[in-house]
Amino acid sequence: MSHRVDYAVVGGGPAGLAVAILAALAGRRAVVIDRKHGPVDKACGEGLMPPGVVWLRRMGVEIPAQDARPFRGIRYVDGDATAEASFVEGPGLGIRRTVLSSAMEARAAALGVELRHDCEAGAVADRADHVVLHTTHGELEARWLVGADGLHSHVRKACGFAVTTGRRRRFGIRRHFRVAPWSDVVEVHWADGVEAYVTPVGPDRVGVAFLWSAARGSRPSYDAFLARFPALRARLGPAAGCPETTVRGAGPFDVRVKPIARGRVLLVGDASGYLDAITGEGLSLAFASAAALVEATTGEDASAYPRACARVRRRHLALTRLVLWVAEHPGLRRQVIRALARSPDAFRAFLALNTGARGWAGALPALGRLGWRLMTTLAADLPAARRRTRGPLLHR
Repeated sequence: MSHRVDYAVVGGGPAGLAVAILAALAGRRAVVIDRKHGPVDKACGEGLMPPGVVWLRRMGVEIPAQDARPFRGIRYVDGDATAEASFVEGPGLGIRRTVLSSAMEARAAALGVELRHDCEAGAVADRADHVVLHTTHGELEARWLVGADGLHSHVRKACGFAVTTGRRRRFGIRRHFRVAPWSDVVEVHWADGVEAYVTPVGPDRVGVAFLWSAARGSRPSYDAFLARFPALRARLGPAAGCPETTVRGAGPFDVRVKPIARGRVLLVGDASGYLDAITGEGLSLAFASAAALVEATTGEDASAYPRACARVRRRHLALTRLVLWVAEHPGLRRQVIRALARSPDAFRAFLALNTGARGWAGALPALGRLGWRLMTTLAADLPAARRRTRGPLLHR
């Protein structure tokens, strides 16, 4: 026997739960379907940027203080080059993915959202005024079907959405260590070919995630990556040898989906496409996209949803591509970090642009000064680099 609701949401992670919560707050009915039981975990840097913290407040999601850790900004570390800056709009929040999912599940349930765990989504039939979803818990009819089931989305595949992948094959792995955080910022440690992200996620716990590019068939080693950051390993101390959690991985990233809505089927979160985790805005964007989805589906025409998502993502995609390009050029990367250290106002402006606290007009003056100083430094270094290259030849 079928069951009619407003939204059938496949995927019980933060993106899917955000759709359900915001739908319930708008007076609509949602069912969340997830093939696993309990809070959904995944490889994640677990640093919720300031806009994501604001979205949690808007949704009424309460996070126990003892299960999270605020952070005031970002620190870049590349050898002896270090730069840091604080967010202009308030702190972010370091939080285990399981804690976040539990809190969002509790809020959704309190609002009357039906949560179906251990439930597999199956075939989909897109009708004129509703969608029929077959699941292992029975047939479900809904005005809208929402695919919020991650990078390798079942809904996306079952409904024939076109997917392309970028040239980069970037992956991430993460685990936790029982050690008191030594900093009130998220640290990004750089080495050639890999980055380490250190996030305080509680009063006595840090998460350490690695992002890197890999060729097909290569096998990553968490311990080998950690060994490439001796200063970080020393900070972890004895905890480095006895991690609290096992390795969890994700990837490859750079998945592009177009369109993200077909008929009455809409994609949100990673299922709708993903570039990279390097700027840390994934969850904030997922929450903003969930709000756009609910707003766009007030009536019977969801065509506003893809346009709204494109507006939400445009700046993020541009900045992420920029940071990825800089990261791939080690010499330039170190010069940029040194320039940011000399110009903390420019670093703050970049963070504000990334989180949306400032627009381009507000950020460009400081970033323009940074660019000029960086070009001046690089121009001064170029003749010396040429002399070093020519020197041995002149003495042959």
